[in-house]
Amino acid sequence: MGLNSIGKIFMPKNKIFYELFEQVADTVFEISIALKKVVNEPDKDKRAPLIKMVEDLEHRNDDHTHRIFTELGRNFITPFDREDIHYLATALDDICDYIYSTAKKINFYNINPNDIGIQKMADLIELSCKEIKTAVYGLRDMKNLRQMTEALVKVNSIENQADDVFDMSIDILFQQQNDAKEVIKMREIYQVMETATDKCEDAANVIESIIIKYA
Repeated sequence: MGLNSIGKIFMPKNKIFYELFEQVADTVFEISIALKKVVNEPDKDKRAPLIKMVEDLEHRNDDHTHRIFTELGRNFITPFDREDIHYLATALDDICDYIYSTAKKINFYNINPNDIGIQKMADLIELSCKEIKTAVYGLRDMKNLRQMTEALVKVNSIENQADDVFDMSIDILFQQQNDAKEVIKMREIYQVMETATDKCEDAANVIESIIIKYA
């Protein structure tokens, strides 16, 4: 077997990880957009198909993540450290999980999401997922490190903003809501949305580590 034939055996398997991560990044951004549609729909009946859309995207991402782990166990050659591939896939999957959890809680608790805290959190989640997508797409060739780095910095900034929105929302909630059950419901939703931005930051930190090692 010639060298060219040997190269053909390994290179496509190496590149499959970039394709899979890009599919995941697309899904992460799509599910964040779907969540915004959920929180911008005050009618519960009209929200139902939007929540189903979030659920379907979460399941799609589970399939992508499973494929990454399968390829990781199957392939000897990987584009970067196996641990980093695992960490990044897990972090991206967590983003989708917490976005889906937000939609489920809104539905289960029968909350009207027309709330400034929920609305602002959804905006921040979408912005963060957009930057994560930019950074993930940059991994394939790492030719635009400045764009990648700027995206990661924005993710960290957005996470800080989400912390502030969470604190503000809890403060307003305690001031304006006297029903303890409603306080508990709203606080859970704020918390899971804030955690989604934390998971975006986790993914950004993994990408930053990959850049430091390989750029």
